[in-house]
Amino acid sequence: MLHDLLRSEDPTEASRLTEAFALDVLMGLSSAPKHIPSKYFYDDIGSRLFERIMGLPEYYLTGCEREVFERQHQRVVEELSGEPLLLVELGPGNGVKTRLLLRALCERSQPFRYVPIDISKSALSALLDSLETAFPGIEAEGIAADYLSGLRWLTRGADTRTVVLFLGSNLGNFSGAESLVFLKSLWNMLKDGDLVLIGFDLRKDLDVMRRAYDDSEGATRDFNLNLLHRINRDLGGDFDVDGFRFYSTFDVHGGSITSYLVSRAEQSAYIEAIGRRFHFGPWEPIRTELSYKYLESDIERLAEETGYTIVARLYDARRYFTDSLWRVCKGE
Repeated sequence: MLHDLLRSEDPTEASRLTEAFALDVLMGLSSAPKHIPSKYFYDDIGSRLFERIMGLPEYYLTGCEREVFERQHQRVVEELSGEPLLLVELGPGNGVKTRLLLRALCERSQPFRYVPIDISKSALSALLDSLETAFPGIEAEGIAADYLSGLRWLTRGADTRTVVLFLGSNLGNFSGAESLVFLKSLWNMLKDGDLVLIGFDLRKDLDVMRRAYDDSEGATRDFNLNLLHRINRDLGGDFDVDGFRFYSTFDVHGGSITSYLVSRAEQSAYIEAIGRRFHFGPWEPIRTELSYKYLESDIERLAEETGYTIVARLYDARRYFTDSLWRVCKGE
């Protein structure tokens, strides 16, 4: 079953979503420096492009986190055993890693309901179909929504123990301030004793990190350029997409891979839904993504400042990546 909180067939709701996209683009392209929120990467085309990125050898994150789950998922399962669970995954992708956890729960006869939340309805439908094939009779349903709206709708009034999966270093796409707001908002929706499993990409050799976001096949380039294609499709833009080039680098002070679309020459683009033309100077960048890489101390600080206790830290063999299991603490 797929619950569509986006309700794109509703003209009023579809208009609201388009207006939100247009407003974010207006604010971002009117700022100095210009930027576009990375959450708009993930329309249906963007989701397919990201699936391609995850299969590339340079994109070590997928393999590292899969190794964590293959070697240590039983440690997570031990913490989940007991009463029935509501297992929620934010931005599940193709669910390859999660299947290991689901299989282990099924083998233990642990009662659970699995609910992935994503803005891409097609990705959710494909995931639910594949799970029904892999785990006949599994209790699973999807919610098409942004993360917090979907979780708020799902957990309102619920008394089932909840476990939230936020894997793949998705948290790294938030700025430091945004991470604190997101984690505290999540804490507010959950109950004392609920669990959150979060993926963190750790800092490592600079070239290893950089190549993961500028692959030799150009998949990451296409993923970023799709933002301009999406503005053209959804907002009536007339961007000359070939007039921009993709560039990424590691910000050693801020601790993030920062990605840009850089104007190759002086040019402008009109966006019909905004009713405004935007000008770009030669080599002027549009920031498209921040992907933070964490120190252990960063993870500890985030948990402490937002009301969680770290229960377990799971690593791949090279310690490139960690999945950190946190417990919600709401005691006096």
